[in-house]
Amino acid sequence: MSGMLGVDGDGDSKELVDVTLQYFVGCPHWETTDRYLETLLAAGETIAIRYQLIDGHDAAMERGFRGSPTVLVDGVDPFSDPEARVGLACRVYRTDHGTVGSPTIDQLRAVIASAQDGR
Repeated sequence: MSGMLGVDGDGDSKELVDVTLQYFVGCPHWETTDRYLETLLAAGETIAIRYQLIDGHDAAMERGFRGSPTVLVDGVDPFSDPEARVGLACRVYRTDHGTVGSPTIDQLRAVIASAQDGR
């Protein structure tokens, strides 16, 4: 994805941030994360959203999947918890309002901005 340009909400060209949403069908929280990402995209964030279905235990082990939803920003999990087990499970995120099943829209905005700033 590197090198692809998008136009942000201010009309400026910026390199797209590659965001991959990893999920499995049995956990509904990925849909919340998807809505947040689509909202950010509609608001002018320069992101390209990809979806990666983790369709079984073997796929989870192969990809080091630590739960649904997992958000990869330019291939890196910014919410990584090295103590989380690899496998098919719903993931939890620490927020200002306790633990929830999806990162907040503000958390997603912040990790996207950090990736953009790091370029």
